[in-house]
Amino acid sequence: MRKLNIALTLSALFVLTACGGSKDYSPPADASGEQIFSTACTECHKPLSANVAMILSEKVANKDAIIKKFQGGSMRMPAFKNIQGESADRLAEYILANSEVK
Repeated sequence: MRKLNIALTLSALFVLTACGGSKDYSPPADASGEQIFSTACTECHKPLSANVAMILSEKVANKDAIIKKFQGGSMRMPAFKNIQGESADRLAEYILANSEVK
């Protein structure tokens, strides 16, 4: 039982480490929102279907909130500070157009 608890704890730490902190990813200038999402986000955010990338809460279902979220990160989500300007706009627009609001 003790070995199982240790294994579960290590697995949880690995998952949290993989999806936390900061990422140095900088998208190419001509990358589409879909390309940026695919490269930067799908490590942790697997699309739910062909038409639904994410489920958003009403609180973050707007362009400014989405940009603030991916640039600033959170406890479990890394900050993508290098996604700026038009790339940030394209990513936020892709997320809004391809997500459901709960």
